[in-house]
Amino acid sequence: MTKQLDAYARAGVNIAAGQEAVRLMRDAVRSTHGAEVLSDVGAFGGLYSLAAVQQMQEPVLVATTDGVGTKTMVAAQLQRWDTLGQDLVNHCINDLLVQGAHPLFFLDYIAAPVLQPEVVAALVKGMAVACRTAQCALLGGETAEMPDIYAPDQLDLVGTMVGVVERSMIIDGSRIQAGDMLLGLPSTGLHTNGYTLARHVLAELDWTEPYRILGDTTLAEALLAVHRSYLDPVQKLLRAGIDIHGMAHITGGGVVDNLPRILPNGVQAIIRRGTWREPPIFGLIQQRGQLSQHELFHTFNMGLGMILVVPPGHATRALATLTVDLSVVGEVVKGNAGVIIA
Repeated sequence: MTKQLDAYARAGVNIAAGQEAVRLMRDAVRSTHGAEVLSDVGAFGGLYSLAAVQQMQEPVLVATTDGVGTKTMVAAQLQRWDTLGQDLVNHCINDLLVQGAHPLFFLDYIAAPVLQPEVVAALVKGMAVACRTAQCALLGGETAEMPDIYAPDQLDLVGTMVGVVERSMIIDGSRIQAGDMLLGLPSTGLHTNGYTLARHVLAELDWTEPYRILGDTTLAEALLAVHRSYLDPVQKLLRAGIDIHGMAHITGGGVVDNLPRILPNGVQAIIRRGTWREPPIFGLIQQRGQLSQHELFHTFNMGLGMILVVPPGHATRALATLTVDLSVVGEVVKGNAGVIIA
C-alpha cells in the first residue's frame, strides 16, 4: 500500500494533502449544519431532510452552478484566499434569489495542480461564513489535485447551490410592463466578473499601493472586495409587501446582457447613468483601458449588483424600506432594444 501511495505522489498527487485539507475545514463545514443535515463531513453524498419544505403548499427546487472566474488569479497573485469562498456562495445565493428562492444547501468544487491544505481550508472557511449568514448548509464538496490539467500556482473554484420557492411566489419577469421602475442595489465592486479585462488593464500598477482615485484604498482591496449577497435587503422588501416583478443579478456580460434576460417581449429598459454611485475602481479601469461606455456596461456591473423591477406605485415604498441602500436607476418602456444606457 505504501509503495502505491508513493508512486501516486511521484506522479503528482498527494493523498495526504487532501486528507489534511479535510481535517482543517471540518469544523467550519459543521458550523453550517442544522438538524436538517443528516450526514457528516466526508460522506459520499450529503443528506438533507426536506421535512420543513413539506410545510409549503407547492415547493419548487431551484438550482444553480457558478464559479468566481479569474478572480482566483488575483487571489493567487496576492496570496489572499479568505474572500473567494464568500464570493462563490454569495454569487450563487443571488442567482437563486432573482427567482424568489431561499438557499437550502451548497456544494463546492476546488481543483488545483497541487493541493495546499491551508489554502483549501481558507476557501472553505469563507464559504462557511457566507453559508451561516444565509442559513444555508455547506453540505459537501470535492477537492481535486490534477497537475496535468491546471497551471502551476492556480486553482479553480466552483459551487452548486439548491434553494426552494413556493410556486406561487416565483419571480420570473413575466409581469414586467412599460411604466415599471428600475431600482438598483449597489455592488461592492467587480464582484466575480470582468477580472480578465481588469487584470489586463491594471497589470502595470502596484496593487499594494493606495490610490487617491480609489479613496486611498489599495487595488488589492478593491479587486478582492467580497461579492455582496442581496438576500437580506430583498427579503426586507418582500416582507414589506413590495411587489417585485423581476430581478436581474448583474454578472458576466454586465448590465447590457443580464437585464434583458428577465424582460418580456415588447419592452426595453432605460438605465440612467448618474443616478447611483459607481465604485471608483470602474473609473480607473476605464481610464487605464480607454474603454467606451458600451464596453464598461457590457463587461462590468458598474456598481449595480442587483436590479429590481417594481410597479411605479411601489418604488417610493421600496425606497422608504431600504433608506440608504436603494436607488431609482431607470424605467421600463415599450420597445425591443434590450437596454439603453442614457
